[in-house]
Amino acid sequence: MTSFDTSPQLNVWRALLALAVVFVMLATTGWTAVHSRPGATPLDASRAAWKHGRIAGHELPDPEASPALLARFFGSLGADQRSRLAHRYPLAVGNMNGAPVRLRYEANRIALDQQRKVERARMHDDRLSPVGQREAGRLMHRFEALMAGGRQILAFDPEGSGRIAEVLGDLDAARRVSVVVPGVDTDLLTFQRTYRMYSAPVGMATSLYAAERAASPSTRTAVIAWADYTSPDGLGMEAATAMRAEEGAVRLDALLRALPGRAPVQLYCHSYGSVVCGVAAHALPSRVSDIAVAGSPGMRSGTAAGLRTTARVWAMRDADDWIQDVPYLEVGGLGHGADPVSRGFGARVLSAQGAKGHAGYFEPGTDSLRNFAEIGVGAYDTVRCAHDTDMCRAGLSGTMTAGRA
Repeated sequence: MTSFDTSPQLNVWRALLALAVVFVMLATTGWTAVHSRPGATPLDASRAAWKHGRIAGHELPDPEASPALLARFFGSLGADQRSRLAHRYPLAVGNMNGAPVRLRYEANRIALDQQRKVERARMHDDRLSPVGQREAGRLMHRFEALMAGGRQILAFDPEGSGRIAEVLGDLDAARRVSVVVPGVDTDLLTFQRTYRMYSAPVGMATSLYAAERAASPSTRTAVIAWADYTSPDGLGMEAATAMRAEEGAVRLDALLRALPGRAPVQLYCHSYGSVVCGVAAHALPSRVSDIAVAGSPGMRSGTAAGLRTTARVWAMRDADDWIQDVPYLEVGGLGHGADPVSRGFGARVLSAQGAKGHAGYFEPGTDSLRNFAEIGVGAYDTVRCAHDTDMCRAGLSGTMTAGRA
């Protein structure tokens, strides 16, 4: 799943809050320690090899250097040299903020092919259980799908449950860029779905991209399905805390600071993804013009002003979304704070009519998707507010068509 859409949801959240004391006790006795798998990950190995590599007799820069420095480095190389680096160190280049996006697409295609071959071999490895072999088969087919049809994979890490990001449209030429930030249970295998496709990141981004093009055909847009963080696994303790959101916020900020050009960026943050966006908000670059949350359990803030962002903050929730029943509070690190659609929070509250529950905000034909698309193309004057008396368009008269062309 990409969001909080299992049941019984309300009872889970109440149980999590009731376990606060137990959580503290476990934390102080070391029971909650996270144990990583031994050895270097494929991405770590690729970066280590890069650090010892050379091109034209010169050492390669630190792969963790600033995006600006890395952009200058790649800009100094010829096309053949850049391609050679992508083939030698595909995971390193494919996840390198500052590398040209088209080079990252090339590198990640190579990395996906390498991992596809690894999983194909694992499918027939007698040392694996039948369950392990079937899991390898699922991953192999997912990697094949991600390689198909010229897909533009901006980030790929096969370790653990995996991380991934995909671009729709021309990111280099875009005049406005939308980033979809999904919620819990998001990984390589749930990145794309056939059944309930609009509840998964690829379906969300595809739907949004089509809606933006329909809303303003002349506006050059790009949409990123961003699952390049480790989301909580189900409705356990991780989903009730900000630990994964804090890690994700760092990665989200790094992505945004490495995007090409100067086009305004709009964030669409669903479910736990809104926690990620809330934690990240105060540090995001000024090009982030809008943060829109849907089905939010809270943004780790009591008010929109408390997010300390210059971006416009929008919120929506469908009337049938079970998330409205979670406790909107924060106690001892559990819970995510105030309800973003409440009047006291101060966000611009939008209509989500037609969304039909927690996972339906990107469904075609809904007010929620239309509103997302209007924000995406800068048509703020046509967004649909949640209430007739709502002032969600207040103060936008000078920015209604910003970035449209």
